[in-house]
Amino acid sequence: MKILIIGGNGTIGKTVVSHFKTSHDIIIAGRTNADVTVNIEDSKSIQSMFEKTGPLDAIICIAGEAKWDNFNALTEDDYYIGIKSKLMGQVNLVRIGQHFLNNKGSITLSTGILADDPVIKTTSAAMVNGAIHSFVQAVALEIENNIRVNVVSSGMVEAAYDKYKDYFPGHNPIPMTKVVNGYARSVLGKGNGEIIRIYD
Repeated sequence: MKILIIGGNGTIGKTVVSHFKTSHDIIIAGRTNADVTVNIEDSKSIQSMFEKTGPLDAIICIAGEAKWDNFNALTEDDYYIGIKSKLMGQVNLVRIGQHFLNNKGSITLSTGILADDPVIKTTSAAMVNGAIHSFVQAVALEIENNIRVNVVSSGMVEAAYDKYKDYFPGHNPIPMTKVVNGYARSVLGKGNGEIIRIYD
């Protein structure tokens, strides 16, 4: 399979790339130091990326930002960071990317536990994650050419535990192997419109 992994140089992305590259042709996309560059906040950049990759069998997105801050400190513009990046960035990857997928191709988006179990300072991030869950369930009903769309929603991964542990008191860090299995299930399985939760 020819698989495009957006965010393939990130904490989770590197491990996902390592897993799939043993048996598949991998293209890594990112802002810098990638096989093809992309800014997912810009639909024209997304279009250009797909024109460079050509036809694909699977698209995986492990990218997108959202502002973390206390609710009373968040401005309208702060919310738009997550809306433009993690939400509309991934929506546009589906909207545009479907036309570059082979029949029976798949698209896998990424969110996180905040959609179901938010913590303080995550009003914006939790909102965006929840919106993506609803989007995936809805778009799966309409997308054509037998394309499947799923989302992997992970808890705090072990590799990020030291950085984020103070935000997630009592949460169990998720082994990276479990997270990778979520992406493998989405890409290699038959599920469509699934929220693949990996929370423990």
